[in-house]
Amino acid sequence: MNVLLGAAGRIKGDWLSYSQSDLNAAKAEGYNVLNVVVSDPSNYSVADVETFKHKFAEAGLEIGQTNGGYGGALVSDDEYERKGAIKFLQDMCRLTAELGSPNTYLRPGSLNPGGAWQPHPDNRSERIFDRLVDSAKQACAVADQEGVKIATEGGVVCPVYSARRMRDFVDAVGSPSLGFNQDPVNFVASLDEAYDLKPFLQEFFDLLGHVTWGAHAKDFQVMSKLLVHFEEEEIGSGLIPHDYFLVEMQKVAPDAHVLIEHIPADRYADAIQEFKVYSDAGGIVWDEPKPPGA
Repeated sequence: MNVLLGAAGRIKGDWLSYSQSDLNAAKAEGYNVLNVVVSDPSNYSVADVETFKHKFAEAGLEIGQTNGGYGGALVSDDEYERKGAIKFLQDMCRLTAELGSPNTYLRPGSLNPGGAWQPHPDNRSERIFDRLVDSAKQACAVADQEGVKIATEGGVVCPVYSARRMRDFVDAVGSPSLGFNQDPVNFVASLDEAYDLKPFLQEFFDLLGHVTWGAHAKDFQVMSKLLVHFEEEEIGSGLIPHDYFLVEMQKVAPDAHVLIEHIPADRYADAIQEFKVYSDAGGIVWDEPKPPGA
């Protein structure tokens, strides 16, 4: 096994700007893997890749999931924009292979011009679902060639908005490269789900455990409002049963990275300590990164 606890968003900015001091600081906080944010996967050199890998090895960190900034255009009505997003994701697959990252992130997108994680009435239509399937198939053709995984994230506002819909998506694309990035907070759509999370979480493991490539860890709370409203919270301040989630993750994906995300940079040091309370309760033993060349 090589189950690593890490962070997404711990270092801001493009991968080419990551400093050795920032990487060392993340390691000192207890993280063993970090995600990699890429603004342009077509503009780098062999030397850039080697320098980046050396920095991570020097810090004692493993390179984690790669995340490309292509927005929501995989489902865009504008074919020029959609083709650009598909090429971006294909280029991400190639860079991910060169970096030795375990997977690259697929953002399903939205028709909302305000952003990829914003609702739109057509996001749940068959037309948009089929378009996303087509985009993913084109990206997976390159992923299959490069031998890398694509981890799809979803959410209640997206074209893939539930465990069942995500399973339908993975099945429709039909590529061994395509899988799921577990991030249950994104999918909570009702008070019934929010207040009874274990069966809600279990459906994701039952339907998608065999294609789970990784996970993001965060928390949420129901806000005191007349209309149903959820907000993200720091780990330990919300409703997610993290110990249960981690135990189920280890059953279905014992080698997957778990990345804490969506908190200010100065809160990551405290967040990992809080998260380890839950992992200790679940009996999770975190591994150390593999030495270079292992």
